[in-house]
Amino acid sequence: MLTFDVRIWGVRQRPSKSAPFQLRWKVGGEVHQQPFVTSKLADGRRSELITAQRNGEQFDTETGVPASELRELNSPTWFDHSCAYALMKWPKASAKHRSGIAEALANMMPVLVTTRKGMPNQDVLRLALRTWAFQMTKNEAGQWALRKDVLDPPEESAQALDWVAKHSLKVKDLAQSDNLRPALEALSLKLNGKPAANNTVSRKRTVLSNALRFAVERDLLTNNPLTKIDWDPPQTDDEVDFRYVPGPKLARELLDAIAAQGPRGSHLHAFFGCLYYAAMRPSEGADLRQQDCRLPATGWGELILAGSRPEVGSGWTDDGKSYEQRGLKRRARRATRSLPIPPALVRLLSEHIRTHGSAPDGRLFTAVRGGRIRSTEYTEMWQEARRRALDEADLRTQIAEVPYSLRHAGVSLWIKVGVDPVEVARRAGHSPAVLWRFYAKVLRGHQQQANELISAALEAHIEDPSTS
Repeated sequence: MLTFDVRIWGVRQRPSKSAPFQLRWKVGGEVHQQPFVTSKLADGRRSELITAQRNGEQFDTETGVPASELRELNSPTWFDHSCAYALMKWPKASAKHRSGIAEALANMMPVLVTTRKGMPNQDVLRLALRTWAFQMTKNEAGQWALRKDVLDPPEESAQALDWVAKHSLKVKDLAQSDNLRPALEALSLKLNGKPAANNTVSRKRTVLSNALRFAVERDLLTNNPLTKIDWDPPQTDDEVDFRYVPGPKLARELLDAIAAQGPRGSHLHAFFGCLYYAAMRPSEGADLRQQDCRLPATGWGELILAGSRPEVGSGWTDDGKSYEQRGLKRRARRATRSLPIPPALVRLLSEHIRTHGSAPDGRLFTAVRGGRIRSTEYTEMWQEARRRALDEADLRTQIAEVPYSLRHAGVSLWIKVGVDPVEVARRAGHSPAVLWRFYAKVLRGHQQQANELISAALEAHIEDPSTS
């Protein structure tokens, strides 16, 4: 128990050859004493206790030491603290967030050690940390626990975890900027050593900051040391590289190349159409249901998006499935998004429903043989579509490199034709700030058009002052 009730007595001598000087003090009724070889050492320790008392520190009745010393004595390793943090966050975090926490903690752990001598292979260590130390499973009591504490890791992973547990820095050591800076540097790089995207660095830095805040909460640190460090991540460009975003003509050719891939292509033609004509995320397309579609015989239709099915891996979900049923990204759990769709997509979806129907739960897009549509399946189809639609020179570039390129193509088309950016952001499920970060080049061009219109109006007013 901590208390301010502290009384420190003077140093006294006693009949002892090994330690003739003794310091005595009382904390909350409990008397503590410490022997010293010389009076100088005893006086020095007395001065330390008096300084802590004058600084307003509480003392621990059991050990007799000031609270700051108690924190150092009780400081766990950063590895143990990281495990505790991951466990604390797990129950209420989404599967994607759980995976992100584990990734960030595993990124920084190899540099938060006392030595690199005998360090396991980086890939082995990272895998052991990510899937055994920072991944949870239910124990016999039905409670979440560290996977490494419930199941037996493979020998290689167990050895890696033993090494990092033995050589991890203590939490108190992260109060020093020289120890914390390497962690920030590690979070700012990809596995290949190149700078990571700004949003990736920001996300991982948030994990580090929250883990340090948790240390403050546990009284292992007095404050979050990250706030004192003057550090900027490596400069990267999050903007979409529009050299590689397909235009309307190429986008249609790619969609045709999807449809030409036999029964599987016919089955997923409309899925890829949703990514382009409605700029939907693949996870939103995977959760689109027939009851969410308004498909008139002519003209524009409407989709009411209500959820998504992101793939995350079975180890990160509560039910062991490789995907998670979620609400819309960055929206309240039961929020929906109304999305007008052009006649081209209305026709695609109508034809899909007539030909393929829907799954028992209403989902439009499934694997050809039933079950959930997997990213591996539609990515494989996309690569085949690229081989069919692109010439040899373009195939060697990043143009339309991934299915998500269709979403970029759809959003950039809306901006280029003059759709208000706020409406573009709403349809795409972005905030305006995110839209500007990723599509700044296109928006600046749109802004120039607006400037020219305003200039023309102002000049007309100058030429004819009578107008108002």
